Amino acid sequence: MSVRPYSRCSIEASVAAIADTLEARRQWLCTAESCTGGAIAVACTDRAGSSAWFERAMVTYSNAAKQDMLGVDAALIARHGAVSEAVVRAMAEGARRRCPADWSIAVSGVAGPSGGTPDKPVGTVWFGWSGPGMCDAACCHFDGDRQAVRLSSVAYGLAGLLARL
Repeated sequence: MSVRPYSRCSIEASVAAIADTLEARRQWLCTAESCTGGAIAVACTDRAGSSAWFERAMVTYSNAAKQDMLGVDAALIARHGAVSEAVVRAMAEGARRRCPADWSIAVSGVAGPSGGTPDKPVGTVWFGWSGPGMCDAACCHFDGDRQAVRLSSVAYGLAGLLARL
């Protein structure tokens, strides 16, 4: 699905709401990020007091990192590609298995300007969210340059988590 670009204000608003919800529930968040390179974690930890609800971030940019740090099966990556529903779900669930967090956000995509294919053009980003009793995924296509795709991915990942809390 193609979605509108996001702003820094929408990111900050999502983080504030996530922080309030997780703190009230005494729950924790971790991230497993590829194309965003840790930007979701940065957005979370930009908020003062984030140590009360943000546990850790794993930047798993390479396929080897996805395997080593998150336990994603190499055969899954070979079969579906790193930018896929199957892999992002495995990333989200692997992040929760490997750290003491109640919720995770995972993201893998093609931020550009190169690396796109006809099946997965630049701007294609898969998201995974895992929480108590659930694992969900969604795919989006973002327009714009590398920075715009990454910013939109951060905002969408956080908004997606907030919707699932």
